[in-house]
Amino acid sequence: MTIDLDVTTLRTGFHGIVCTPGDPEYDEARSIWNGAIDRRPALIARCGSAGDVAAAVRYARETGLEIAVRGGGHSFSGASVCDDGLMIDLSRLNEVTVDPVNRTAVCGGGAALADLDAATQEHGLAVPAGTISHTGVAGLTLGGGFGWLTARHGLSCDNLIGADVVLADGRLVRASATENPDLFWAIRGGGGNFGIVTAFEFRLFPIGPMVNLGMFFFTLEQGADALRLAREIVPALPRSCGALVAALNAPPAPFVPEQHHFAPGFAILIAGFESPEEHASLVAPIREALPPLFEFVTPLPYAALQSMLDDSAPWGILGYEKAVYVDDLTEDVVNVIAGLVPSKASPMSLMPMFYLGGAFCDTGADDTAFGGDRNAKWVINMAAVAPTPELLEADRAWSRALFDALLPHTSESGVYINFMAEYDADRVRATYGPEKYARLAALKAQYDPENLLHRNMNIKPA
Repeated sequence: MTIDLDVTTLRTGFHGIVCTPGDPEYDEARSIWNGAIDRRPALIARCGSAGDVAAAVRYARETGLEIAVRGGGHSFSGASVCDDGLMIDLSRLNEVTVDPVNRTAVCGGGAALADLDAATQEHGLAVPAGTISHTGVAGLTLGGGFGWLTARHGLSCDNLIGADVVLADGRLVRASATENPDLFWAIRGGGGNFGIVTAFEFRLFPIGPMVNLGMFFFTLEQGADALRLAREIVPALPRSCGALVAALNAPPAPFVPEQHHFAPGFAILIAGFESPEEHASLVAPIREALPPLFEFVTPLPYAALQSMLDDSAPWGILGYEKAVYVDDLTEDVVNVIAGLVPSKASPMSLMPMFYLGGAFCDTGADDTAFGGDRNAKWVINMAAVAPTPELLEADRAWSRALFDALLPHTSESGVYINFMAEYDADRVRATYGPEKYARLAALKAQYDPENLLHRNMNIKPA
């Protein structure tokens, strides 16, 4: 569809680039991480300042264009690009400024985790974030944000001090504990419903530069026993550690014996942020309880830990995902996973399982808008990742079959919103629960009564 638009008013005083179909950079600008998404916006506003973002929002209101907001462009859902609308692209707003004395960082709304980690690690500091370095800081934080440091320091949104937000009416405001505190509450877990965040201010913690990693890989036949071992070991780890359990194929990496490249199986990964001796004592019981097919135990830079899984999700790959919460890896859960994991078709599809405990539980359930309670639990993600449409279609069915089989064993009817590839209104409501959803809907009516920002896990105005 071709839309005839006069973009002169938008371009006037615009510090970034306004891109239209036919411009040389248009296809690159509209591309996002998930190659299965192919949409063509009428305009792309590649913003160079918060003022540009505000101007783009006002232009969309005046012309009636649908808005899609691109931070890192990394979601499975493809929410950051739309057909025939205005894509507000924040990728040029990627500067990170660190205050090492006060241990804070201000991060642009278009920054990736790699940008944030690089800047903070220059001072031996970090903020809890995700596990793929080209993930956008914005989407991750607005939905919650967990990774290797969550047991130690909580979610990304728990460590947000303040944010600069362009509202749906084009105003730029500050959100913090003392300025627009209701908005500050809502953006810490409520997603992109309430405004476009152009800058995040985070609390930082001393981490690295060197940390320790232990990866233990088991065969498919050992899968059930590996999950039972994870059930025993991971929740008992001290807060000084981070853990990830996954069903996946062994990567063709130098640390994997060549004969095991691409072997399907299960892995337990333990990251330690204290001494190598403490880490060694914590991972030793894994190999003693269940001899792995191979293992890799090593010190490495924190930035390398943050990017080590990047090859499992390369830019432009085709993707789809589902996810559930479970209280524990019960025998029923173990049997479902061990029984269905071998049927995946793509060697790139994987099933990462994150244990949320430790500092995650220190924040009250109502202190932020994060969906779900703050009891210890597992997040199980079923990620179909494939190089071809045929393999994606096969593993989309695999992901859905796993989801359906696990659903009777879930602890909550909701799910982590950043793992939603499809925005189901009932699941969104269930994720927040009736009281929190009602509070969010009231704030949505206050900050975006026309639901201009709706390409997300949408909370409709009350």
